[in-house]
Amino acid sequence: MALQPERGTPLNIGAAAGQTGVSAKMIRYYESLGLLGKVGRADNGYRHYSETEVHVLRFIKRARELGFSMAEIGELVSLWNNRRRASASVKRIAQKHADELTQRIAAMQEMQRTLAALIAGCQGDNRPDCPILDSLAGGAGCCAP
Repeated sequence: MALQPERGTPLNIGAAAGQTGVSAKMIRYYESLGLLGKVGRADNGYRHYSETEVHVLRFIKRARELGFSMAEIGELVSLWNNRRRASASVKRIAQKHADELTQRIAAMQEMQRTLAALIAGCQGDNRPDCPILDSLAGGAGCCAP
């Protein structure tokens, strides 16, 4: 088990990565996008992450796990930091994302049905005839090399 630093002790990027499950590369990326605000630096130039920044990194990681885009995460972090926010703004972002997921799921289910039909129509034998390739080519025998 990793040792926990004292409360309030800033963490280097490796320790922050270890505590959040976010790679050092992604931490630097999130910082470059402005999601973490101004990260403190030690005299040697190394980044120092506070408890607040570690908490924000966990927030970002969870939002990414739910499939939010970086732009949406930026909005959510901003709203999270704004104690005067209207929850309606947060709900709007989440609802839009859920609606997009519903559309993507429907499109993927249609792809799955199409592939299942193509697979069912393929003999899968030693003959060169292949309805799967014909379909991908846009029709029966069109443009075969």
